[in-house]
Amino acid sequence: MATLLIVHHTPSPNCQAMFEAVVSGATHPEIEGVRVVRRAALAATASDVLAADGYLLGTPANLGYMSGALKHFFDQIYYPCLDTTRGRPFGYYVHGGNDVTGAVRGIEAITTGLGWRRAAEPVRVTGEPGKADLEACWELGATTAAGLMD
Repeated sequence: MATLLIVHHTPSPNCQAMFEAVVSGATHPEIEGVRVVRRAALAATASDVLAADGYLLGTPANLGYMSGALKHFFDQIYYPCLDTTRGRPFGYYVHGGNDVTGAVRGIEAITTGLGWRRAAEPVRVTGEPGKADLEACWELGATTAAGLMD
């Protein structure tokens, strides 16, 4: 069975709504043979990453960058996972009050360095997520998980 690891930092109601939509998409009943594992960014380990076949990342944009929690996650897993996880699919979502550019740039740089391949377009939301934003999060979860089906 394939494993999709969702690593998230969810400190606000807006991030929580996006996270829940991603999980809902990833765990849709039509997606079979994919186990979804959720880990808070500060609790996720290199072992979690090595045991997964694909990844979904979620973060707020804090002070022009991804959250410190997600950056800490990357700092912990980068070298232990660098060679083994190359080519694995990933997706991500980012929420910000008014700008997510720096957070997106950071995630793109690190995942490029890891050699991960984007499985779906990222979801970038500023302000309160609307219905279309949450639907995009659902699609992100479903698309990334479905890509791991045998």
